[in-house]
Amino acid sequence: MRFWMLIFLTTLSVSAWEIPSATRQLLLVLSPTWTASEARLYRLERRGGKWRSVGTPIPVKIGANGMGWGEGIATAPRTGEPKKREGDRRSPAGVFALPFFFGESQSRFTYPYRRMDADSRCVDDRHSRSYNRIVDRRQVSTDYRSFERMVFPSGLYRYGIFVAHNPRRLPGKGSCIFLHIRKKSGAATVGCTAMREADLLRVMQWLDAAKHPLLIQVPRSILPRLVPELSRLSLED
Repeated sequence: MRFWMLIFLTTLSVSAWEIPSATRQLLLVLSPTWTASEARLYRLERRGGKWRSVGTPIPVKIGANGMGWGEGIATAPRTGEPKKREGDRRSPAGVFALPFFFGESQSRFTYPYRRMDADSRCVDDRHSRSYNRIVDRRQVSTDYRSFERMVFPSGLYRYGIFVAHNPRRLPGKGSCIFLHIRKKSGAATVGCTAMREADLLRVMQWLDAAKHPLLIQVPRSILPRLVPELSRLSLED
């Protein structure tokens, strides 16, 4: 956990970002445009100093309004490009840590895991001291008016991965971003990245905390600017 704490304390705005040597796994989400609500997720692993694709690409749904630059480990914004805001129905673009998994049942993973129950809430009220945190409502003062239930009948959060977007919890910069199960209708999200349950489980079983995995999420045309070393990869669609 110490590695993640060090690298996501401050967002770096860069023209090109270098992947840390300790990171040997990546989740790469690429959309066709800033406004697209569909994307592809690629699993990448560093072997012998080279990045290689693992398995086949996974179709995912992202924010209904596409992506906007978020708050994480690194970004590369330019004038005129969208920025993530609370309630804008955009998924965050940039580089992000993946500190823990969550779910409704006992862990079936080796990764750090938090079990959710009927009292688990993710707070999206920018005025709350618990903003952008998953809390147990029995253990914190209820100073929030808006939140997400982490257990509900649709089962979208039966399993999930917490994305360390806006780790400094800056008010209004966006909150409660996850990788989770998509809706049966296949609809876009309000800012998360969603996929079929079987695909999500495949991703979660593959991720290894000892390899310090990160999420890189951007429109495809932005990848060469943000992470040049990955732009040379041959990724099949």
